[in-house]
Amino acid sequence: MSATRLPSRRLFLGMAAAVPVTMTGALTIGSQSASAATGSPFVMGYFTESRRGLGTNYGLHLAVSTDGLQWMPLNQNNPVVTPTGGDGGLRDPFILPKQDGTFVVMATDLKGTDWTKQSQYIHVWDSADLRSFDNYRLLKLHSMATHSWAPEAFWDASRGRYAIIYSSVNSSGHNVIMVNYTTDFRTVTSPQVFFDPGYDVIDGSLAMNVNGVNYLYFKARNSLVGAKSTSLNPGSFTVFTSGLAPQGGIEAPILAQASGTWYLWGDANAVFYAWQTNDLSTGTWTATDRRVYTQPLNSKHAGIQRIPQSVYDNMVAKWGKPAWNRLKSYNFPDRYWRHADSIGRIDQYPFDPYTDSEWKLVPGLADSSGVSFQSVNDPTRYLRHAYYQLRLDVNDGTTRFAQDATFHKTAGLADPSWSSFRSHNHPDRYIRHYDYVLRIDPIPTAVGRADATFSVWC
Repeated sequence: MSATRLPSRRLFLGMAAAVPVTMTGALTIGSQSASAATGSPFVMGYFTESRRGLGTNYGLHLAVSTDGLQWMPLNQNNPVVTPTGGDGGLRDPFILPKQDGTFVVMATDLKGTDWTKQSQYIHVWDSADLRSFDNYRLLKLHSMATHSWAPEAFWDASRGRYAIIYSSVNSSGHNVIMVNYTTDFRTVTSPQVFFDPGYDVIDGSLAMNVNGVNYLYFKARNSLVGAKSTSLNPGSFTVFTSGLAPQGGIEAPILAQASGTWYLWGDANAVFYAWQTNDLSTGTWTATDRRVYTQPLNSKHAGIQRIPQSVYDNMVAKWGKPAWNRLKSYNFPDRYWRHADSIGRIDQYPFDPYTDSEWKLVPGLADSSGVSFQSVNDPTRYLRHAYYQLRLDVNDGTTRFAQDATFHKTAGLADPSWSSFRSHNHPDRYIRHYDYVLRIDPIPTAVGRADATFSVWC
């Protein structure tokens, strides 16, 4: 299914096309000291947009991860809180763990994609544990006739204050990254220019004190570019990398570290990409295989932070795990199982209706030790094979249907950490894709084993 992509700030800013590259992902923290402990789980804050708007919601969404790779949306991928002031919606949320162990949540005051809309304010909440969001307020950052995009914050120990950085058009006539300082996220100092290389820049993300150097990545000319400084002083950062981007451009960088590896994340119209490096000082990045991560469904412009295990556990208990799963192809990891015109197939993410890709894995209709795939958006229907092709059909209650719709999960034929599914009534055949259509076949070759291997996530 083809559709027109949602408009992006990259189009509004009129930046040049970027260099094509293949890539994908894995993650961790932004704006946090490089000495932060490893091994703790993560939280992601985001909003959602989908191509036809079916999955679009400008409230705060949360996902969690135990490894910084596979992201589990909470609250059934519904918002946990929505702004009541300003434009009535948010973009670009950022969660900051404060010095006292609590959190502050900030976001752009914008509902939709009107990049001409002016706002001198950002949304702010306080949170003790990311289960409740209190003291909602609009925080004014400046008095310029412009916006306040993509706020991010960090603790500046040299000043004994938090710094809030964001993108605005100042007297230069182009977007720069501004900064205000605060102790309470209620009152702020007068704005200053934090970074201005002389051309349009938005979406700053920091990695602090990495062997004595601070790194700032930002969007410029439709790609992600790096600057560095040995201090956090406004005006001290200098550009030291060229841009990274897939074809069509990218925005919303996140600098993150997991298990000693640094990742640079970006958002290309609701598709997350990542590059990795073991040494930020080189400015050289290698594309990360998309097999290793799964972003939350319809997620846009995320922010990522580490959280204590107790916060993770309590968030999952409060907001709940998804009641559905998605299945990703091993050898085409940008494609997911879905039904279209009652045919089972794998299609490139994102697409609408996105609910075509959501499945309930229920006990097998013919054998409860197996599994059947029940459609979420058409729950009377199940995937079953007919003439070896997978179809979405109404359960007619017959033994034949139950057998056709039952499969047995095994270790992945191409990778035992993934999954494969053997037919119940044709046990020499497995679910695989062929020309992107799902069917059951014998699997004698390496290509067939890759075609028959999938991840089960949400």
